[in-house]
Amino acid sequence: MPRPYSEKYLRELSKLDPERIGVQLGRICVENNLPIMYVARLFKVSRMTVHNWFRGKYVRDKNYTRIQTFIAQVKDAVTDGTLPAPSLSHARQFVDIVKLKNK
Repeated sequence: MPRPYSEKYLRELSKLDPERIGVQLGRICVENNLPIMYVARLFKVSRMTVHNWFRGKYVRDKNYTRIQTFIAQVKDAVTDGTLPAPSLSHARQFVDIVKLKNK
């Protein structure tokens, strides 16, 4: 079962460089109730990799493009009212239908 984001992490996230793609991903996931576990499955990486991205660490070029695509889809879902996810099952349904380039 996915764990919620900790208060410590949420405070840390607010201090990180918003220009970093991974930090942008972290913020949009937190704002829209998308657990790291689901995001990691979508990108076919480990949860630790996603944690590192969220903290502004290096993102490979192939994943950079995929993250941009995901962020755009999340923003579209916010606009149409699909997100933020009201529950874990809604979050999982959203992540399951997302299509990324270079899968």
